[in-house]
Amino acid sequence: MARLGALLVTAALGALLSFGLLAAAVASDYWYILEVADGGNRSGPARAELLSSHSGLWSICEGHNSCIPLIDPLTNESLDMSTSVQHLISLHRAVMIILPLSLVLIVCGWVCGLLSSLAQSVPLLLFTGCFFLLGGALTLAGVSIYISYSHLAFAETARQYGAQQVQTVRISFGWSSALAWGSCVAEALSGALLLAAAHTLSLSRRPGAPHSVVI
Repeated sequence: MARLGALLVTAALGALLSFGLLAAAVASDYWYILEVADGGNRSGPARAELLSSHSGLWSICEGHNSCIPLIDPLTNESLDMSTSVQHLISLHRAVMIILPLSLVLIVCGWVCGLLSSLAQSVPLLLFTGCFFLLGGALTLAGVSIYISYSHLAFAETARQYGAQQVQTVRISFGWSSALAWGSCVAEALSGALLLAAAHTLSLSRRPGAPHSVVI
């Protein structure tokens, strides 16, 4: 049963890695990076650096200034805004709920995985594996919604200020979003490993299968 033990340990490490990556992503401010071109003049580089910014789920950092909180999408202040802006706030609200919820699900899944490993229960291992796959899908949904929100927010900015005003602006996604993608992969991998562990344990309990003790 050495294979079973290896699967369970790897799944547990993958869940811990997933939690660490997602926690770092949610807490950091490098999800969305906006860089302004220097315009080809002497004062361009300094001005472009001041206009450039990077943002996260909770705040935005512009130039050398300190980070300022974003508009709280959970309040009712958006009622007087346009329909398009309200839609953007709804997307932001969804991301702010989904990704922290994913962190909670990872912790719950890790506890369930520990209990199912100690109990050597096939149904519990199957349940926990599916639970982690569901959590990975939730994380994927949160990241996908954030990407859609970012593109729509840039399009709304171009509509309000004119396309010429944003021609020198380059947008990209930073290392915070990369951490979230890594967390999604690690969580899905943990779920797959737990399902494989359940299958291995089920095969070992069939009549005629060799038995051994995992220490």
